Amino acid sequence: MSESNAVGGRAEEAGRRDYLVPPVDPARMEDLNRRIAEGNRLIVRLKDEMAKMIVGQVDLIDSLLVGLLSDGHVLVEGVPGLAKTTIIKYLASCIQADFRRIQFTPDLLPADVVGTLVYNPRTSEFTTRKGPVFTNILLADEINRCPPKVQSALLEAMQEHQVTIGDQTYHLQEPFLVMATENPIEHEGVYPLPEAQIDRFMIKAYVDYPSEQEELQILEYIADEKAKFELDPILTLDDVLRLRQLVKEVYLADELKRYIVSLVLATRDVAKISERLAGLVDFGSSPRATIYLAKASRTNAFLARRAYVIPEDIKAVAPGILGHRILTSYEADAEGVSSNDIARTLLDSVPVP
Repeated sequence: MSESNAVGGRAEEAGRRDYLVPPVDPARMEDLNRRIAEGNRLIVRLKDEMAKMIVGQVDLIDSLLVGLLSDGHVLVEGVPGLAKTTIIKYLASCIQADFRRIQFTPDLLPADVVGTLVYNPRTSEFTTRKGPVFTNILLADEINRCPPKVQSALLEAMQEHQVTIGDQTYHLQEPFLVMATENPIEHEGVYPLPEAQIDRFMIKAYVDYPSEQEELQILEYIADEKAKFELDPILTLDDVLRLRQLVKEVYLADELKRYIVSLVLATRDVAKISERLAGLVDFGSSPRATIYLAKASRTNAFLARRAYVIPEDIKAVAPGILGHRILTSYEADAEGVSSNDIARTLLDSVPVP
């Protein structure tokens, strides 16, 4: 390519992306950039604090942070022993917030999660005993080990941020976030999450085995008797709420909003995008996917210290948001095609503005 063509190409690319920058005056833009930089310094401190106890798992930590700052719940899937529960506990310990953990088991009852009414024979009155769901960060450990009746006890709390006990409705304190774990390899004594429950999780993150170097670091860390076992809180509840509000100010261009809608619509009619995917999807993503893609892309831009969203932000968060909302057919299962494979194919096929 000649120099003149290269310069022309760069100019064309710059012109093509002019729509990304928010149409605000320079003073407002400078103030927004300053506040985004200040907010990111808190996030960097939080990551550094967690790094004292955690080796690797950068993608999982980023997914948890996207959920935290986007006001969305996170489902973490991985085989046993990959520190899923530990990482969530460490994140909670870095935030000055109430934290509760529920170990889901087959004999758990809905009242063990949300609470119940207790009768007092002396006064002949009922009093409310609130369950562990009344917290800021709730760890639902091995959520697929309890029956659907108990899983559904979380539906109202996750969607409405409120709980109904008897004839009374109680609002949960903000922020409220559910981080759940599940084991994909056991098939006895587990109950797959219903679609309504899965759809309420903003992101589904997958945890993989550590690399050889990371596993060596884990051994060295365990052998170090001076290793730190307590983390200092970095964020307060007010910090979390303030950062969430700041994320909402990140600019999302109309062209990118239409791109998000195109991605979600593509999951509902995959044959229009790729003939190879025809017959592999029974149901596509719900409108929640559209909402969550917009929120998460803003958060991803914020974590990259940008005041505006670019297409790469949407592509970065889309697999974790679309994958678990695409219900594959028997044909897909027979061909070994997963919902994540379909989501990646759609990301490669839908035109980027």
